[in-house]
Amino acid sequence: MNHDTHDERRRTVLMTAAAGIAAGLAVVDSPLFAAAADDAPVATTIANPNGKPGDFAFLAGEWKIRHRQLKQDGSGEWIEYDGEATVWTILGGVGSVEELRIPARSFSGMGLRLLDVDKRIWTDFWVNARSGVLTPPGMTGVFEDGAGTFQAVEFEDGKPITVRGVWDRITPASCRWHQGVSRDGGKTWEDNWFMDWTRVAAKA
Repeated sequence: MNHDTHDERRRTVLMTAAAGIAAGLAVVDSPLFAAAADDAPVATTIANPNGKPGDFAFLAGEWKIRHRQLKQDGSGEWIEYDGEATVWTILGGVGSVEELRIPARSFSGMGLRLLDVDKRIWTDFWVNARSGVLTPPGMTGVFEDGAGTFQAVEFEDGKPITVRGVWDRITPASCRWHQGVSRDGGKTWEDNWFMDWTRVAAKA
């Protein structure tokens, strides 16, 4: 699989995202997502939506990013590379726009995160700069206990899989987004991408 299609799948954000967000936190067992039916392939209904304007304000600014990505699902072989991002908060906190750049790989894209104010749910979309096309489906989610968990249903070889992005380890100077895939309806997860964000200090 080439870099564009491989990374678009992994980044449907969001990580946005989503950039996203789970290692180290209890989001794996979180009741954020409630299954629609016993045989549903993934849990996609958010049980207690609590999204609010400004949830992504922590991400505004300039960042350096260290990527650690599984070369191929199930391979156990990881690759690492550096990137950078600029993020803006828009619409009074209802939206967040991320420009992701990976100069060494001649790659760039945009994470677009939007809050449905009435439903109180965020959706994280991804756009590859080479196509300029919004990549469906967006990952939906909310923040709880300091971590944002976002999920989407995709299809792999005709079979539904769950893609989850988690934003965690959020501090004023750093944060992490990581992604996992489940092929058994959320019972087990394979993490395949970690992005460690470090804020670039503002120039005096």
